[in-house]
Amino acid sequence: MRINRGVHRVRAYVRSAPGTYVWLAVLFVTTVALHHMSPEFEEEFLRQRSTNIHELSSNPLRVLVASAMWIDSGHWLPYVVLYSLFHAPAERWLGTARWLAVCAAAHVLATLISEGALLWGIRHGMAPASSVNTLDIGVSYALAGVIAVLVYRIPAPWRYGYGFAVLVVYTVPLVTGRAFTDLGHFTSVLIGFGCYPLVRGRERTRNPKETATASAG
Repeated sequence: MRINRGVHRVRAYVRSAPGTYVWLAVLFVTTVALHHMSPEFEEEFLRQRSTNIHELSSNPLRVLVASAMWIDSGHWLPYVVLYSLFHAPAERWLGTARWLAVCAAAHVLATLISEGALLWGIRHGMAPASSVNTLDIGVSYALAGVIAVLVYRIPAPWRYGYGFAVLVVYTVPLVTGRAFTDLGHFTSVLIGFGCYPLVRGRERTRNPKETATASAG
């Protein structure tokens, strides 16, 4: 009986955030596919789906979508945890359309800004010319944006501590590493914070009793 209740709760939770778990399912399939590729083929395969300067200049829409369907680390399980902790609550709170808008804004804008900064670095001799073909895929920009937008779901004064912690986590790598991806992650966080118009009217944190009742129904 307890097992059946547990399964029912898991199913209800997954159904409450369909976009999150469809995305996770796609990432599972693509991750399995990566594990069946040779290292040489995998690198070239991913490079063609990378949001690097070369691909963005020739196939921007295709690579912006394709790059968000692959995990560069090849490890899927950590993303199950991260998606369940951040994406699923954000989708349930905002609704699928608004959640997807935050994801898209963070992924697209952070990619364009970070790659633009890299192009500037190449033109000014601060990065090698080969960087136009660098490998840049993954879902971390969208995740960073969603982590940031969740600050508006947390009541004051706790939201200020959460927001500060998010800034620290993403600012330290930018200051110490100064890689274009660090700039992308930091930009994603700022975009997430800037998505307040999408969450206006939804700032009130859910009552746990209301959530439990809704899940049971």
